[in-house]
Amino acid sequence: MAELDTKDRDRLQDRSFAYIDKGGDRHLPINDESHVRNAISRFSQTDFESSSAKKAAASKILAAARRYGVDVEDDDEVTRAAHA
Repeated sequence: MAELDTKDRDRLQDRSFAYIDKGGDRHLPINDESHVRNAISRFSQTDFESSSAKKAAASKILAAARRYGVDVEDDDEVTRAAHA
């Protein structure tokens, strides 16, 4: 996975993240295929402020996965959260 240093991460637009908390902290970058794969694997380790925030983040990750051709299993937590 291409690592984002602070400078590169700060340059990304908010839409390049699956989740932005109420404090403005951006979580789960989805700006390329490797980061989408990482977001899928780290989804269960992320603390969300609400179930609606979790569902919205899951939907963004799945959309990015489709865009980059990343397969996500039907029983994956991201898929289950998006359809909850």
